[in-house]
Amino acid sequence: MRIAKITATTVTTAALALGLAACGTSEAPPESAPDAAAGAASASGPAFAGKTLTVWRLGDSNPAAASYMEDLNAEFKTKTGADVKLEWIPWPQVADKFAAAATGTGPDVTEIGNDQVPMWQSQDALTPITDIAREGDRAQIPENLYGYETVDNEIYAVPWGAGARAVLYRKDWFEELKIEVPKSWDELVAAAKKIQKEKGAGVDGFAFNGGSDANHLLAAFAWSEGGEYAVKEGDRWVGKLTEPGFTKGFETYTGLVTDGLSGKANLTQNTVDIRTRFANNKVAMYLTAAWDLPGIEEDSKGKLKGDKLGFFPLPAKSGGVAPSFFGGNDIALWGTTEQADLGKEYIKLATSKTWADRYAKEGGLLPVYPDTLTALNEDPAQGPFAQAFAQARAFPADPNWSEADATKAVLQNAARAVIEGKKDTATALADANKELEEILNQ
Repeated sequence: MRIAKITATTVTTAALALGLAACGTSEAPPESAPDAAAGAASASGPAFAGKTLTVWRLGDSNPAAASYMEDLNAEFKTKTGADVKLEWIPWPQVADKFAAAATGTGPDVTEIGNDQVPMWQSQDALTPITDIAREGDRAQIPENLYGYETVDNEIYAVPWGAGARAVLYRKDWFEELKIEVPKSWDELVAAAKKIQKEKGAGVDGFAFNGGSDANHLLAAFAWSEGGEYAVKEGDRWVGKLTEPGFTKGFETYTGLVTDGLSGKANLTQNTVDIRTRFANNKVAMYLTAAWDLPGIEEDSKGKLKGDKLGFFPLPAKSGGVAPSFFGGNDIALWGTTEQADLGKEYIKLATSKTWADRYAKEGGLLPVYPDTLTALNEDPAQGPFAQAFAQARAFPADPNWSEADATKAVLQNAARAVIEGKKDTATALADANKELEEILNQ
């Protein structure tokens, strides 16, 4: 496996995504020819007539997503003459499908999580698309959103929609129990305990996530206390899990269970599992995003939707809004494609402002175009996510992060050891720090 070195583009905060549009600059945005505005077919379009492009979308389809892809693919057909073979890959199968495709037959174009780009690039599973990544409408996408996507000065994916998480809560329960939307950590804890008292001991006031995506919740607590997972010092990653900031955030995270806000029976549940319990009246609050709403409506058989649900930014225990993981979905060209030119035409269309804005809106994500993002600040539904995204930060930009996060579950195991009384916090984090360094530096 070829391990690539992450280069110049820094992944630290997504505030620039808001700041570019919010600051009072008189400079005009970069000149660009709107990709989606071109009414005529591409000059190379006739050459693609009769061709078929295989495209992977990740997750489960839903009516909005299906409609979006149908319309996008129809326009692509009009512009290029090519057909699209669309495949939906459920999230639990993504890792296995990508691994198999990396050594065999894969798609031509794929949706991909932004933090997954370094790992799959290191396995030659992605083709550089530097030549199109910053042209046309894409010149407006803030450069810092290309942090995970830039490896050895080549760009391997284009941001398609940004991800930030906020607290999803049972608005109907809050209204019934006359609870105000929490603006501080103490208020959140008080709300959780009141709901548990009224709704029963089997209800999580605020759900602990200890599963495959646990670090999205843990990171929010750790970053809000000034903690870091690891930092690059020279050519080596140095773990920071034992430093005071991370330790404080870790204690808040494990305290969800040890302080009784979440039950001990659910220590390995991830967001999908929590979503199901939320839909069945077993969770009052948890950290997620708007993409969970269709699943909740389905799991609850239509009982939970609309005015019964709401979002608010996760309060930091130290005050203010807790940082969110700087997540998002990209679109990339697969490494083994034999239709690179046609694939690039698809990526150019999908990431044009018109189609990228629609992708984000209909997929429960934040737009990557600054003016569209800024407009959401005052939106009742999307405002909490825009506020969280303004504080967003990222996990270590290293191909091996996925092994530490998902495969080895380094922090999840440390948290369970503390909650189950097998280790104290200091020992658990010291052990985790050593393991994290070994994985990142291999």
